Amino acid sequence: MKRNQTLRLTLAAVLCAVAVVGSMLSFPVFGSKCAPVQHVVNVLCAVLLGPWYGVAVAFCASLIRNLLGLGSLMAFPGSMCGALLCGLVYSRCQKVIPTAVGEVFGTGVVGGLLAYPVAVLCMGVSASAVAFYAYIIPFLISTTVGSVLAVVIILSMQRAGALSKVQAGLR
Repeated sequence: MKRNQTLRLTLAAVLCAVAVVGSMLSFPVFGSKCAPVQHVVNVLCAVLLGPWYGVAVAFCASLIRNLLGLGSLMAFPGSMCGALLCGLVYSRCQKVIPTAVGEVFGTGVVGGLLAYPVAVLCMGVSASAVAFYAYIIPFLISTTVGSVLAVVIILSMQRAGALSKVQAGLR
C-alpha cells in the first residue's frame, strides 16, 4: 500500500515537471498561443492517477510556472477545471475519448469563463476592455491540441498493453 502511494506521488511529480518544462513549448495558432503540454498531462493524470491528483498536479504546475515567470494567473482556472472535469469523467466511464472531451470542455469553456474574473480582479484588466467569453477560444485551441495528443498517447499505450500494466501498478 505504501509503495503504491509512493509510486503515485512520484508519477504526479514527474507529470508536474513535464507540464512546467512543456509550458516553454508553444506555437501560434490563429493569433492565439497554443501550449498543449498541460492538457496532455491533465488527461494522463485522469487516466493514471484520478481527478484529485490531476487537480493537484495542475495547481502545482501552474504555481511553479507563475513563480518562474513562465505563465500567468490564467493557468489556474484553465488547467484545474480541465483536470477536474476530465478526471471525473474518466472515473465514471473509463473511456479515453469522453475523458478528452471533458478536458476540452473543462478547460476551454469552464476555465475560459473563469479566466475573465481572474483577469479583471487579479490582473487589472479593465472589465470593459474584454468580453467575459474572450478567453474561451484561445483556451479551446490549446486544450483541443493537447487532448488529441493525449488520446494518441493513451491509445498507443492501450494497443501496446502498457496502459493496463501501469494502471495496475499504481493501484
